[in-house]
Amino acid sequence: MTALSQKQEGKQEKEIKLFGKWSFKDLKVQDIGLEHYVSLKPVVVPHSMGRHEHKRFRKANVNIVERLVNNLMRPGKNAGKKAKVTNIVKQAFEIINLRTGKNPIEVLVKALENCSPCEDTTRISMGGVVYHLSVDVAPQRRIDLAIRHMCEGARQASLNNPRSIEECLAEELIMAGTHDMKSYAVAKRHEIERVAQASR
Repeated sequence: MTALSQKQEGKQEKEIKLFGKWSFKDLKVQDIGLEHYVSLKPVVVPHSMGRHEHKRFRKANVNIVERLVNNLMRPGKNAGKKAKVTNIVKQAFEIINLRTGKNPIEVLVKALENCSPCEDTTRISMGGVVYHLSVDVAPQRRIDLAIRHMCEGARQASLNNPRSIEECLAEELIMAGTHDMKSYAVAKRHEIERVAQASR
């Protein structure tokens, strides 16, 4: 075997890791309903240049870390600053690893499973009377809501607080990953499901 072919083989074997640190290997989504909608395709930098934007349901193919980054770019402080938000997520992942000793992507996936509501309510009007009815939530929307609530919780926690958004995001993900009721996203899920149960 020539030195060149050995070099090429070494390149092929090199694993793609998020930020060059966190591996996507052996990560699995335990929730069967969410399995096809949580993309764990290996990437180094979570930035797909918005290629998914023009086709329906294409966001299911976007890496789950990138979807978290995109959701943190809400109107206001971080709007349109993807590089800045990517660094926030990178530092939050470092904090998660230091505190738990686990792979941060694994913690994120577990948090998503714990925060995604299964039931919600919809408004139905009959003869001028509006009432709420309990409905099942589609898997795509379950993930959207879970990510939105986690980002909301982190943003609210860092508001008027000496702690940085990185620490707040890391704490929110860790608490959501362990199904802690102190987590904003977990509490929100229970609230949504409780209201839906009352509207059955």
